[in-house]
Amino acid sequence: MFLSQLTLPDGSRAVAMRQEGTAHLVPGTASTRDLALAAIAAGRSLSDEIAARGQGAPVDLAQALAQGRMLPPLDHDDPAHLHLTGTGLTHLGSASTRDSMHQKADPEDMTDSMKMFRMGLEGGKPAVGQVGAQPEWFYKGNGHAAIAPGAALPSPGFALDAGEEPEIAGLYVIAPDGRPFRLGFALANEFSDHVTERGNYLWLAHSKLRPASYGPEMRVGDLPAHVEGVSRVIRDGAVIWEKPFLSGEANMSHSLGNLEHHHFKYDLFRQPGDAHVHFFGTATLSFADGITTRPGDEFEIACDAFGLPLRNAVLQTQTDAAPVAVAAL
Repeated sequence: MFLSQLTLPDGSRAVAMRQEGTAHLVPGTASTRDLALAAIAAGRSLSDEIAARGQGAPVDLAQALAQGRMLPPLDHDDPAHLHLTGTGLTHLGSASTRDSMHQKADPEDMTDSMKMFRMGLEGGKPAVGQVGAQPEWFYKGNGHAAIAPGAALPSPGFALDAGEEPEIAGLYVIAPDGRPFRLGFALANEFSDHVTERGNYLWLAHSKLRPASYGPEMRVGDLPAHVEGVSRVIRDGAVIWEKPFLSGEANMSHSLGNLEHHHFKYDLFRQPGDAHVHFFGTATLSFADGITTRPGDEFEIACDAFGLPLRNAVLQTQTDAAPVAVAAL
């Protein structure tokens, strides 16, 4: 089952459910978050909540996407209460690209990136009931940084790079009693500035403070152990780079449960009603193959197991060259 959010031709919001064939509207709700909170209140699963509401009018999701009416599959009416976060060095093979960025003069002197990766290999999949090694964690922003599927990803004028990161993201809502509930998973582009990151690994935080996109559809249920999709960079209608990407626990050094624990162990991230999009990392980057994107280039991240492909173009924004001035009151 797939869920998505969209605006209808009359401008109103809606939630759509697709199961194999045609998508239909879910009656009585305008947001995935409200639908999830209703399921929690009723003590039933998201799938059961949808079934209890019956089937609404059919909707053409491909047409909505082409018309720019698709929304991220999870958002919040107050963008400050949608948290975009992620973990890195979580996938088998993900350390090689990062390690090459941060290589020290002495090859025998292991980089901090490689040390972190080794910690995940050795302790990232703990036994049931145990806590495993902490992953690398980063903050991307809040709902103001969430870009709709099909919309452009703005890269600030001060950025040194505008690169894709094809990932799977977990989508969550916090119940009134503070319990985190996972709604499902979506394709995601964890858009980053890899040149800034390469300059100094302590600039990782700066490199991650960029917008991100996820969707168009959310897969309800468990994440397959093996996920294989494809990531592309398209320029002037032609594919200039293409590579498969792998995800799922069979291709990861951490279990999902361990990654989720180390995010939601903080009270800050268990505030009732908040929504979370957590990016689980990748091992595939066009940047690692020497690709430098340009404004107008389009990213495509596709995997049939997650519904419609995620496409976003790069938009270069202008930044005033003068320092940001802070006024005193």
